Amino acid sequence: GGSIWSNEASGTFGEKNNLVDFNLQDNEQGSFYIALEHPLPFIPNLLIASTTLDTDGSTTLTESFEFDGETFDVNVPVETTFDINYVDYTLYYEVFDNGLFSFDFGLTGRDFDGDVTVSSTVEGASTDATISITQIVPMLYVSTIVGLPGTNLNLFANGNLLSFDGHTLYDYQVGISYELIDNLAVDVNLTAGYKAVKLELEDIDDLYTDVEFSGVFAGVVVHF
Repeated sequence: GGSIWSNEASGTFGEKNNLVDFNLQDNEQGSFYIALEHPLPFIPNLLIASTTLDTDGSTTLTESFEFDGETFDVNVPVETTFDINYVDYTLYYEVFDNGLFSFDFGLTGRDFDGDVTVSSTVEGASTDATISITQIVPMLYVSTIVGLPGTNLNLFANGNLLSFDGHTLYDYQVGISYELIDNLAVDVNLTAGYKAVKLELEDIDDLYTDVEFSGVFAGVVVHF
């Protein structure tokens, strides 16, 4: 499956007790996933999903700001590039699936890999500071699908959650899917809905964030 996500970005980030609102810009992001399901009862299914959170922002500082050992003075215009990607590796079980209703739960290992850069130019002198993230965090995973009898439509919702040791991470998406093709060889569903990602990080590789991305998405799912 894959989708295009048009989201609004908001929030603050920086180092401890020194978070700044950089007026993050809205953007369009892409995501995709592949899942492997099987009939073996005690072996979990596998889901691998990739998501990109990429945006820019700028502001004029109202107080001095430290980032990755660099100090940016008050009243200085600064720019940022927020480029965080993650891959979810999820092991899950189908608890219930009768064709009209399904419910899955499992565990996700979210593998973060990205950079956050803050830069400024004052009287021709440039200052750049970058914090890179390479961390894996565990999360709970749930998913459900509800079919609408007599139609080619399904309602769905899924998400991941972690709240531990100062971190609050979650993502969810809710939407509707339409069965465009349904036969023995392949199923094709068109999907649309709303998705949100929350990143409240407490000292991951010296980065502190309270950022949220949210907006509508549209995509396609192919089932072999």
